[in-house]
Amino acid sequence: MPDPERDIYVWDPRLKGFGLRTTPTGAQSFVFQYRVNGGPARRKTIGPVGSPWTPVMARKEAERLLIQVYQGIDPVEARREEKRKRETLNVRAYCEKFTDLYLKQNWRGTWKAADCTLRNVVIPRWGTRPMHELTRADIVKVMDDYSDRPARRKEIHSVLRKLFNWATDRQDIEVSPLAGMKAPKAVPARRRVLNDEELVALWKASEQTGWPWGPFVRMLILTMQRRREVAEMDWCEVDLAARNWTLPAARAKNDEEHIIPLSNLAVAELERIGPRDSGLVFTTTGTTPVSGFFKGRVALNETMLAYMAKRKAEAGDDPNSVEIPNWRLHDLRRTGATNLQSLGVPVEVTESVLNHISGTRAGVAGIYNRYKYDAEKRTALDAWDAKLVELCAPKSSGN
Repeated sequence: MPDPERDIYVWDPRLKGFGLRTTPTGAQSFVFQYRVNGGPARRKTIGPVGSPWTPVMARKEAERLLIQVYQGIDPVEARREEKRKRETLNVRAYCEKFTDLYLKQNWRGTWKAADCTLRNVVIPRWGTRPMHELTRADIVKVMDDYSDRPARRKEIHSVLRKLFNWATDRQDIEVSPLAGMKAPKAVPARRRVLNDEELVALWKASEQTGWPWGPFVRMLILTMQRRREVAEMDWCEVDLAARNWTLPAARAKNDEEHIIPLSNLAVAELERIGPRDSGLVFTTTGTTPVSGFFKGRVALNETMLAYMAKRKAEAGDDPNSVEIPNWRLHDLRRTGATNLQSLGVPVEVTESVLNHISGTRAGVAGIYNRYKYDAEKRTALDAWDAKLVELCAPKSSGN
């Protein structure tokens, strides 16, 4: 019978510390009482009497807790620590901390790309799981999922390795799940350049593609800037009157402000989109830049194939013979640079258009030569504009 003034405890004579508590209201629960290393007595509630806490299950739990006590572990503190880890070491929160405290400080030119990998690959898969619970099997699964994209696979592995090494250095986890795991093989440097026929097909395909992929891809071709730099273009960076797009240092890979002259075609693209004072140029949400580049490229490739097959048929050739070697959006930079060279543009100007700090703009020469080639860049991109107009112009039946 319950005591109306106090809790009543009945202790198991065979299992030390295991007991049954009855409150003045008659509620009953299984408890475990213990001391760690001779410290003060502490009591932990196992659970209320009834499903799932039958006497047998409650006794097994008490046995587990007793083993912890013999190992010098306080079950109450262990539970609190586990809760803390789940709240502060879950993958989503930890990735955000990693970005703020490590990536932004140490990967200044590439932190956004790494953060994108965390947000698009890591967090959607493991966001609510504690960092210390991730296993080698989890890593293997994500690596297998990207086996058909070796460059992306290598990039994901690199970001994960740094994330878990950082967590290990801070002693937030004991061992990285990548410890001892071989890194994916380095991907050979790409040399893919779209030929004139492919370039025209891509341009025509972009004209048949809806928002945002058509204008976005044409802007990649016209400016030769990096995919993410174009995706995150803001109207406040664009001066249509001066025909310039100023990429701020904070968004540039090399941390230097970069002025991109806008050709006639580039200005026309932006005017069609609709100039504003501020806000993202390429967005479907109004608040986030365009994404889903892989799917967008695949759709464009299918339209390119259809266009090239039609041209083959019109010329009396076999349309089924059309093939387009694998290409990526980043290859458009290489394609543009190659065409600038063919147009007689000096190497240093081409590098300036691409905003590369390498080759003729690297080392001592780059330190002392701070000339930005703005006028030469405009001439080069205008020449590129003219070539694109010529390439994409309707051909007469005799051609």
